[in-house]
Amino acid sequence: QVQLLESGGGSVQAGGSLRVSCAASGDTNSPNCMAWFRQVPGKEREGVAVICSDDGRTFYADSVKGRSTISQDNAKKSTYLQMNSQKPEDTTMYYCAASEWWDMSTIQQALRPTSYHYWGQGTQVTVSS
Repeated sequence: QVQLLESGGGSVQAGGSLRVSCAASGDTNSPNCMAWFRQVPGKEREGVAVICSDDGRTFYADSVKGRSTISQDNAKKSTYLQMNSQKPEDTTMYYCAASEWWDMSTIQQALRPTSYHYWGQGTQVTVSS
């Protein structure tokens, strides 16, 4: 089992930057890919960014590509999402997720919620105009 705890959410003005963090505990040797998702109430959960430990490959949703960077600190068992040039439409809950799959090879697979086995409780990000 893996437990995920997000932090770092908050409020920022449009155009500003924010970094959210995800700390993993438990059987952290098991997951290979870590991801950030977001979900607006009433809509499907959207994959934002993914990083896989085996070769460092990353995947980004078009909505954040060029504005966000996902990274890992394996020593701290943490995954980060640096979000720049924030827009009001980025406002929502952000969730950290971990996948035990080691063959995450396509962006469609990487950004699909059903590819992930463990989820955090989420952290709120609010971008004001």
